[in-house]
Amino acid sequence: MAKTTPLHAEHVALDAKLVNFAGWDMPINYGSQIAEHRAVREDAGMFDVSHMRPVDVYGPEARAFLRHVLANDVAKIDEIGRALYTCMLNTRGGVIDDLIVYHLGEEWYRIVINAGTAEKDMAWLHGMAEHHEVSVEEFRDSAIIAVQGPKAADKIASALGEHAERAAALKTFRGFADGQWSIGRTGYTGEDGYEIVMAAADAVSTWQALQQAGVTPIGLGARDTLRLEAGLNLYGQDMDEDTTPLESGLGWTVAFEPAERDFVGRNALELARELDDGKKLVGLVLGARGVMRHGAAVRPAGDEHTSAEAAAGVITSGSFGPTVQCSIALARVPVAWTGEVEVSLRGAWKPARIVAYPFVRKGRSRIPSNTD
Repeated sequence: MAKTTPLHAEHVALDAKLVNFAGWDMPINYGSQIAEHRAVREDAGMFDVSHMRPVDVYGPEARAFLRHVLANDVAKIDEIGRALYTCMLNTRGGVIDDLIVYHLGEEWYRIVINAGTAEKDMAWLHGMAEHHEVSVEEFRDSAIIAVQGPKAADKIASALGEHAERAAALKTFRGFADGQWSIGRTGYTGEDGYEIVMAAADAVSTWQALQQAGVTPIGLGARDTLRLEAGLNLYGQDMDEDTTPLESGLGWTVAFEPAERDFVGRNALELARELDDGKKLVGLVLGARGVMRHGAAVRPAGDEHTSAEAAAGVITSGSFGPTVQCSIALARVPVAWTGEVEVSLRGAWKPARIVAYPFVRKGRSRIPSNTD
């Protein structure tokens, strides 16, 4: 039986279409995925992401522990109140999970891990923690609401009570903790917004207050198209334990300096950098009718002799982008590939071109025209 979040009854009351997501009964949409997508791009929307898990890392060696376990360097956020996006790697350099780490206290960091990898992540962290004077504990009975959109800062003012003024003053990738609450100005949509962690008991009243403030409930369907337009990876599709951050467009999340920092997966990544003969993640725009989807094969344009089974490229995430009004995708292809390619859709090869991502920034398309 699927697990439910503290907001499950609210989703039912709103006639949400519920689906099983990583073992959780979650809303895919509340009626119109396109309308929900546009609400976030143009106004403000909120997501129940309480299936994700806040994990507190604290103790005298918390900083040293995270500098070893994470590919990015938490020394970058020595100032309390800062946040950092990073990956947690295995010894082969593969991605166990991607996450945000918040520095909330003198010896206290909070990381938020993905629902589908939570058990694996916790086992890995506890195993690593045996060698450090550190505690790793889940914030149980919690809820997380993400409020995203250009008007998010304005609309939270009447909904977050005593926390509102402090939240509105946050800069991007900053956060704070107050009792059982922590609020970070972070998100997964490419828009301004907040990720709000609270005790489960506060979830319903906060959700309802946000609704009254005019924040639209948004399902996981629009969350996926929003993050794709923003060029943000989805764990299990764009990256996993068999792909490195270098193959997933996440080389910028790996801190190779200082050279003496020994983080898990470092040796494998340094070897991969030296060889420089692997794959890269690129953006694709379809030049014909259809929608690119995860798993579709990609080959260079005009390469008529390569079958879908033998193609060297593959779509990792693909969809129709409501903001850009065309099919877009992330694809893993050989590092030398540029320009025009072809994508296998329903047995036919369709033209596409490699472009830089994100596809959307601040609500506007960044896709160059064919004449650019």
